[in-house]
Amino acid sequence: MPHTQTQTQPRPHAQARSLPLRLHHHAWITDDQEANRRFYEDVVGLPLVATWTEREAMAGVERAYSHTLYGLADGSALAFFQFADPKDQEEFRTSINSTPMRHIAFKVEAGAQEAIRERVDAVGSADANPHVIDHGFCVSLYVTDPNGLILEFAVDHPDVEKIEAEQRTTAHTDLARWLAGDHTSNNRWR
Repeated sequence: MPHTQTQTQPRPHAQARSLPLRLHHHAWITDDQEANRRFYEDVVGLPLVATWTEREAMAGVERAYSHTLYGLADGSALAFFQFADPKDQEEFRTSINSTPMRHIAFKVEAGAQEAIRERVDAVGSADANPHVIDHGFCVSLYVTDPNGLILEFAVDHPDVEKIEAEQRTTAHTDLARWLAGDHTSNNRWR
């Protein structure tokens, strides 16, 4: 197994102009645009901001599909595709690994997190599996969407700026320590 080494000295921050500005959109396949709309718009509260109905050549075949986008406050979006032809749908369907480590996390205020939890509970879907975990640096509500995608709605700790500043100064040292075999927790905020 190759040895991976990381720098122990903090790297200078990249110039802002060289960093991505924000997430534009994150795209998935859905088997049911309307069930998806009800979940994202009516339960989570993200507005449907665009529906594109398209017909174009993909992999040498003309295909018809719909592309819906649900907006976030920063202008980014979650996007979902559904193909008209079931064969196309099957070909482009994504396999979602159901590990809780694969998820999309949204920063929210406490009131928004509570409102989302109340709407999820009101729908009463056992498949949504709503649950809360206190990570110390944030408290997160986890919900599973109709496609099996896990969403996290995170409320930052009141001292998040202090926590993030501490983590920035020790990130490389902590990673080097972990890679060297020291797996001791460094999360004193839990």
